[in-house]
Amino acid sequence: MSMKPIWYFVGLILFVIGGIIFLTGIYQLINPPETNKILSELHPNIWWGVIMALFGGFMFLKTRKQTA
Repeated sequence: MSMKPIWYFVGLILFVIGGIIFLTGIYQLINPPETNKILSELHPNIWWGVIMALFGGFMFLKTRKQTA
């Protein structure tokens, strides 16, 4: 069995956590919290979730077939 490079697992973790953050942002967009925070109208959960998921997906797919 061959070992996977560390970036394979980093990409997988970033993809999963980015997806969770994105879904949290969508939930807060549909059901806004009662108290507004500074710059909450920009919805940073959605932006950071998408950025993390895209980068994680890119790293996962790039290192998927590599062996260490």
